Amino acid sequence: MIVSWMTTNSCNLACEHCYQDASVAEERELGTGEARVMIDQIARAGFKIMIFSGGEPLLRPDIFELVAHAASRGLRPVFGSNGTLITAEVAARLKECGAAAMGISVDSLDAAKHDRFRKLENAHALTLAGIENCKQAGLPFQLHTTVVDWNRDEICDITGYAEQIGAIAHYIFFLIPVGRGLAIEGTSLAVRENEALLQDIMRTQAEVSIDVKPTCAPQFTRIARQLGIETRFARGCLAGLTYCVIGSQGIVRPCAYMTEEAGDVRTTPFDEIWHTSPLFERLRGQAYGGSCGVCEFNDTCGGCRARAAHCHDGDYLAQDDYCLHGQQMLHQR
Repeated sequence: MIVSWMTTNSCNLACEHCYQDASVAEERELGTGEARVMIDQIARAGFKIMIFSGGEPLLRPDIFELVAHAASRGLRPVFGSNGTLITAEVAARLKECGAAAMGISVDSLDAAKHDRFRKLENAHALTLAGIENCKQAGLPFQLHTTVVDWNRDEICDITGYAEQIGAIAHYIFFLIPVGRGLAIEGTSLAVRENEALLQDIMRTQAEVSIDVKPTCAPQFTRIARQLGIETRFARGCLAGLTYCVIGSQGIVRPCAYMTEEAGDVRTTPFDEIWHTSPLFERLRGQAYGGSCGVCEFNDTCGGCRARAAHCHDGDYLAQDDYCLHGQQMLHQR
């Protein structure tokens, strides 16, 4: 099971797609003591992987202490970072305190395109320097890429690049229009283009030695089965099933792109929220509507619950409209 903690809303970048609309720290973000207690509760709930995300998690002054505490509780601490702040000293300290892997964002092999998306002139160069510092420190890393219309044709090239430079994986995020992402919703791929790209990604997965995982595109599990391609990822959407997020102020949600709240760790222990929240219980019932409810692949896909909510007035159990197979099923009925 995986939990992602949005450690802070503070960020040194202003990326166009940011689901958190991150810029400056929010009022009443969890303090060090509160975070340590929360980490204890996460371990008690049976979670195995804890993602330190943001904002930019490296802006938290207590980040090394909290990573060390997570590691001491048997959690595997990993990061979601823009990579620009990973100096040689930071990489060494992260390795020393128990960080297991760094997820670093690379949205284009073209530095100018990456920098425009990330709103910092030298973001690409700083990110590549951060990757090199991870390599020198012996700290495993993987690349994260957000799909938009202007980088669609280089997604699989980035996978090849990730393998070439020694990344352990390439995670590919399909845009969900929340936060600042709402302003660029028009850059999302059309449904047929999305299907074609997922096919390209899964064929590439079969050719490389690293993990490749589409995120917020659970249809990849169906496509892998249809193409006869093996993937170690058995389930598409994990929201509320084996995954959830905790905001910087302690609010628990099923995923980073869903606004529905399951509880507040300041008033209810995280493990109690995880085991008893009505929101999570509903998601675990998997009583999906529309095409998702009758799809023969719903046992492994599940549709994107965040996108379902976005397209159906908050109904997170509705069908995921961003699925060509689902659209074809409805057309045939």
